Amino acid sequence: MSSRYNHREAEPKWQARWAEADAFAARDDADAKGRAKYYVLEMFPYPSGKMHIGHVRNYTMGDVLARFKRARGFNVLHPMGWDAFGLPAENAAMERGIHPAKWTYDNIAAMRRQMQSMGFSIDWSREFATCDPAYYAQEQALFLDFLEKGFVERRKSYVNWDPVENTVLANEQVVDGCGWRSGAPVERRELTQWFLTISDRADELLAGLETLKRWPDKVRLMQQNWIGRSEGAHIRFALEGAVPAGQDTLEVFSTRPDTLYGASFCAISPGHPLTAALAHSDAALAAFVTECNRIGTSEAAIETAEKKGFDTGLRARHPFKDGETLPVYVANFVLMDYGTGAVFGCPAHDQRDMEFARKYGLPVIPVVAPKAANGSPDMAVAQSVGAGEEAFTGDGVLINSGFLDGLGVQEAKRAAIEKLEGLKIGIGTTTYRLRDWGISRQRYWGCPIPVVHCDACGVVPVPKADLPITLPDDVSFDKPGNPLDHHPTWKQTVCPTCGKPARRETDTFDTFVDSSWYFARFCAPQAEAPVERAAADYWLPVDQYIGGIEHAILHLLYARYFTRNLKDLGLTAEAEPFAGLFTQGMVVHETFKDRNGRWLAPEDVTIEADDGKRRAIAVADGAPVTIGPIEKMSKSKKNVVGLDEIVDQYGADTARWFVLSDSPPERDVEWTESGIEGAWRFIHRLWRLVGDDTAALPAPGSPQPAAVDEPALALRRAAHQTLAAVGEAFEALRFNRAIARLHEFANTLGGFKAAADDAAAQWARREALEFLVLMAAPIVPHFAEEAWAALGHETTVVATDWPNADPDLVKVDKVTIAVQVNGKRRDELEVEADADEKAIEEAALALEKVRQALGDKPPRKVIVVKGRIVNVVV
Repeated sequence: MSSRYNHREAEPKWQARWAEADAFAARDDADAKGRAKYYVLEMFPYPSGKMHIGHVRNYTMGDVLARFKRARGFNVLHPMGWDAFGLPAENAAMERGIHPAKWTYDNIAAMRRQMQSMGFSIDWSREFATCDPAYYAQEQALFLDFLEKGFVERRKSYVNWDPVENTVLANEQVVDGCGWRSGAPVERRELTQWFLTISDRADELLAGLETLKRWPDKVRLMQQNWIGRSEGAHIRFALEGAVPAGQDTLEVFSTRPDTLYGASFCAISPGHPLTAALAHSDAALAAFVTECNRIGTSEAAIETAEKKGFDTGLRARHPFKDGETLPVYVANFVLMDYGTGAVFGCPAHDQRDMEFARKYGLPVIPVVAPKAANGSPDMAVAQSVGAGEEAFTGDGVLINSGFLDGLGVQEAKRAAIEKLEGLKIGIGTTTYRLRDWGISRQRYWGCPIPVVHCDACGVVPVPKADLPITLPDDVSFDKPGNPLDHHPTWKQTVCPTCGKPARRETDTFDTFVDSSWYFARFCAPQAEAPVERAAADYWLPVDQYIGGIEHAILHLLYARYFTRNLKDLGLTAEAEPFAGLFTQGMVVHETFKDRNGRWLAPEDVTIEADDGKRRAIAVADGAPVTIGPIEKMSKSKKNVVGLDEIVDQYGADTARWFVLSDSPPERDVEWTESGIEGAWRFIHRLWRLVGDDTAALPAPGSPQPAAVDEPALALRRAAHQTLAAVGEAFEALRFNRAIARLHEFANTLGGFKAAADDAAAQWARREALEFLVLMAAPIVPHFAEEAWAALGHETTVVATDWPNADPDLVKVDKVTIAVQVNGKRRDELEVEADADEKAIEEAALALEKVRQALGDKPPRKVIVVKGRIVNVVV
């Protein structure tokens, strides 16, 4: 056995062995031989180019879990694919003069090679890219099924429109009111779009969150808030003034009908039908609407924009105050696609309304006051709200509100709704923040929508027999807008119904459609149907899904919606796609800027210590460099560490060990040279432990000796206790805890001394070494295979079961507990593991050092945390 572990030889050797043995292929139900299934999946990547070390943390977590579960006897599905459609490929086509397909598939090849170099235990036979016609043909078939089932609608909607690019922009692509690439002011434009009717499932999606016990509470709360179930009332205000014909009533939705007595204005959306009718004869209003449409449609843009309004001259009759009317404004902050596109404003109790009221000199009437200590309304607070700039949005009791005075907020809501219904000018109702999902995108590199437009027949679905509708290869990006729309021939076709000339739909799907069902396709990626029922019934739901919390809303919500649609189509029995969800932290790194404010890569910077302080200089010219904050690795800030370089210098196993070792997996881990070097040194230490006098070890599989002495028994206890602890840590995805226990056990094993002729001690040493290798294997699989072979095994680790811990050896008879007085450690105490709290308390108070610390003061409280600590509070 070599004295040094050579990762450059070991890693490609074992990767080839695994591939030759088809070691990671998932077996279908019939071939699983009774093994329970386990489906582990990381959110599949966009093939943007070369991976850096920041990309691989979540894949490493998934791989550790997959390898551990496979060793525990599960039939594991651990697939990989590529979320391959999207704008970056089109941008690359324009910038580099290459076809999006070539850019995409070249990147896939590079990233696949890098993933394989990391030793991920992926079933590559199931690989697909969403831009493969074989995949998107099935997506088109699903869309046709959705259309037939009524899950799809085509209607007009307001979108962000870039007048230079001639395309719809997502909210995220609008920067400071301008197109992210063209820089042109974005317009709010009404276009006919395709929608998936996700809002129809709002209640289902909300209720389903209660079943997701293995999801982070934060993610469930984020989805709950996004769905945004609100109970309130629709209220009809009678209008006065120069009201357009047929529009003498304004209907608003409000979640706070209890605050009607504090209303000082009504506001309608720039896209409201009443606005359009008024603007037809009012040039100033038309100009104001044009100005509003430049904000874009995102809530963030609207909330941060200056609140502006246009007084229409109309008045709305107050529903509860006889003879009182409210001015009606067109306001830039009212969304047409939420509620009715109209609101009433109560400035005292809504900050947005407060800002608007102060700007236009409207009354601010407090109608809710917090309760004072004696239970009466705190009028001092109420008066300060009326005079100040901050709205009061807390709970309290109603004031200045006629028949509602003295009621709590919830009681007042019910009473107000009852009154509105009695007057026949309103009705209690429930609404949702969740809106239908607009899936139309005016771009080339996406899945074509399988419908045609016929002058005689209207919108006609393409027959499934004609799928896939593939993208044309001879595409040009020399004109602004959608290349499919100005392609000379692709959009020309015939109507499947009447045979007359027709036009293909030139919009393509939002790429979130591609990622909303891919996990189901992995169950049977070559099936003739989009989802094969038998395979889906066996594999779904995904047992453990791993990815970033940035996908908590859209992707995860859309996947939950899609799965419900699949269930309604009879393609799966499951309503929820992911039984367990884990959101991992990022790999972060320092950032660097040169004197001109340009980002520098870590390899372009030298770090020096000057009087104990770190400073940085540029490698190129020695000029000073500013060390910036530690941030998520990103190519734009150049604070990335190349994966290929790390694998070559330190090995894949070292990188895997490091990204899991320093922090809990849900937290960020900082990349440092000292950290990766420390991981590399520890792996070499393990290699030396394994190789230390292997000739003295008994042969693999040798029977256990009849008796062992106490040192050997202590080693066995440590081995079995560590085995149990590491297994529990893997199950709970606490990878850093597993690594910490392996460090401790390596110290124990390194300190164990056994004579070469002590057969019992050498048997215990072999058992401990084998446990060490098998426990480390999910994290450092190449090293484990090499070490396993060095220990004399002819089988591979991936074909070896996880060992069973002996309960008698795992059981701890005594534990050592730290004893503190007022938080300061004074002594420690060894007690029976099953000792009760009273006995532990008495033993702690009897310790001499504790008695000295107490002096003549009696303890006020004794806090016992069994197995860990006693804190005596004086």
